[in-house]
Amino acid sequence: MEVSLTAGAAAMLIAGLTGAGFATGFLAGLLGVGGGAFLVPVLYELFAHFGVDDSVRMHMVLGTSLAVIVPTSLRSFAGHYAKGAVDMTVWRRMAPWVALGVVLGVLMAKISSTAGLKWVWIVAGSIIALKFAFGRDEWRLGRELPRSRGLEVAAVIIGLVSALMSIGGGMFIVSLLTLYGVPIHRAVATSAGFGPVIAVPGTLGFMWAGWGVPLRPPYSIGYVNIPAALLIMPASLFAAPLGVRAAHALSKRKLEIAFAIFLMCVVARFVSSLVSG
Repeated sequence: MEVSLTAGAAAMLIAGLTGAGFATGFLAGLLGVGGGAFLVPVLYELFAHFGVDDSVRMHMVLGTSLAVIVPTSLRSFAGHYAKGAVDMTVWRRMAPWVALGVVLGVLMAKISSTAGLKWVWIVAGSIIALKFAFGRDEWRLGRELPRSRGLEVAAVIIGLVSALMSIGGGMFIVSLLTLYGVPIHRAVATSAGFGPVIAVPGTLGFMWAGWGVPLRPPYSIGYVNIPAALLIMPASLFAAPLGVRAAHALSKRKLEIAFAIFLMCVVARFVSSLVSG
């Protein structure tokens, strides 16, 4: 497909992607998420505007978003690790299983339709929004993480769903850790460490899954659009440490409510696209 832009349209595109990158990085640091929950709907509308075919649009969105998460999540993890807030014992226990889930998620994405990927976002996005809106830090399932293999099973599921949604997994991991008594700031810091575990194999997997697939936009490697990723990355890298500092200084309740509302708007948009399409 061919894409041509006037100087004004190109400037607006760069400004929009830069703004999206800033918000992505800030959310990565503040909430311990990869920012994909914000970036996915932005890229979806952008690719739709420039005529990316619907048969590959959602796949392109997910792959490109994961590519952006790679440096953002590494920067966020480094910031939290430097503060000594990351529980590396938990990270080492869960990381291999999260990575396995990512591999399974990429394999599922390769054979999934656009509609199927939207339904994953609709269901999981609704659950996440409800958690942000109504969840409480004081909810508990236990005083410490279970010693059984249930934690590893949960880690596989988190990796799988995160790959299918193109998110850093932090929203799921923070919830899991706090339900078992991990303090919220330590849970946020630890969850940031799973962003690279999800984003790196996820990005490589989407590059492989989309290799040679027709109707992709130009300058794409598999399902990853390189120009879009490169435009978003600098702002997200700049904003990530700002989010880390805010996470250790601010109450996040109002932001959580706003984010929940935003997610439900995204869910409504995907439902609408399925109904109209």
